Amino acid sequence: MLLPDALDEEAAMSAPGYFADNSMARRVMSKRAVGLTYGQRALVIGAVHPLLYVGTAENTEHRMTPYTRLALTGKLFEAVFLGSKDEADRALAFTRKKHAKVRGALPEDAGSHHPAGTGYSAADPHLMFMTMAFTFDSAEVMYDLLVRPLTDGEREALYQDYVRWAELFGMPREAAPGSYPMFRRYFDAYLRSDELFLTDEARLVGSYLAGQRVPYPQRMPLQQVTSAFFLLVQGSLPARIRDMYGMRWGIAEQVAYGALATAVRTAHIAPPLVPPVLRGTLAGPSAPVYQLVSRREHELARAGRPSMPGVDPRNWAARNSA
Repeated sequence: MLLPDALDEEAAMSAPGYFADNSMARRVMSKRAVGLTYGQRALVIGAVHPLLYVGTAENTEHRMTPYTRLALTGKLFEAVFLGSKDEADRALAFTRKKHAKVRGALPEDAGSHHPAGTGYSAADPHLMFMTMAFTFDSAEVMYDLLVRPLTDGEREALYQDYVRWAELFGMPREAAPGSYPMFRRYFDAYLRSDELFLTDEARLVGSYLAGQRVPYPQRMPLQQVTSAFFLLVQGSLPARIRDMYGMRWGIAEQVAYGALATAVRTAHIAPPLVPPVLRGTLAGPSAPVYQLVSRREHELARAGRPSMPGVDPRNWAARNSA
């Protein structure tokens, strides 16, 4: 078994890992508000990088079930950040085996910077860095938003932890900027550049992950919980990214987003205000929750029904095998 089951998660977190208990990586990633939102945000914003998106889509077993892929990726990342070294090593070995086969070329033009035939590979140092960049940026943004703003020193320490994390997955250290300010200048300039491009599939899947295409009706109160996550993810995106997806975002959405973020942040800053029964939900591994996220997707897939509204699985399979 690659990862421990839910009953073993707490024990696994207490075993020595690649990151110390007081490291910024563990302090940030152990907050469930971060663990349950940063992955969605990273995939939604990362989809604007055609080589990353197409490289992943063309080489995943979960093309029609993005939340299942999110759940698997989240468990692997969490194993490295929060697990023991044995857990992390198994997750890293699993990932290396999967990535060894990830190479190919864009089947069609994806903007002026990525013409058809442009090659991609999971072993490309720059693509490894960009994967780290989208992930780190999302963890940083969600912690600032939902827990508290990081200090300059904490931000640098978290960035260096993420560089170390990416190195464990195979990224050469020189592929990443040497400091947080250098990273922020590079990444912010990238997000303003004309390199960003959404393929039709990336726009569809990103909209689904951001909650614009609600995959299926949820029972209460799960419907309220998932709607809250979607609102936080959408609101945390740069305005340009929301515009690229065509997301509706006005005063009403901004007010609701601000109020929800404030409520979550207050729960972390003033725990006594949180009902005792809920205090234990603020921190800890998020992997057990991922199972709930993808369960319905599996049910729909087994029934041959689309998990993404407007997508016929048969037409999708035919198109992508052509």
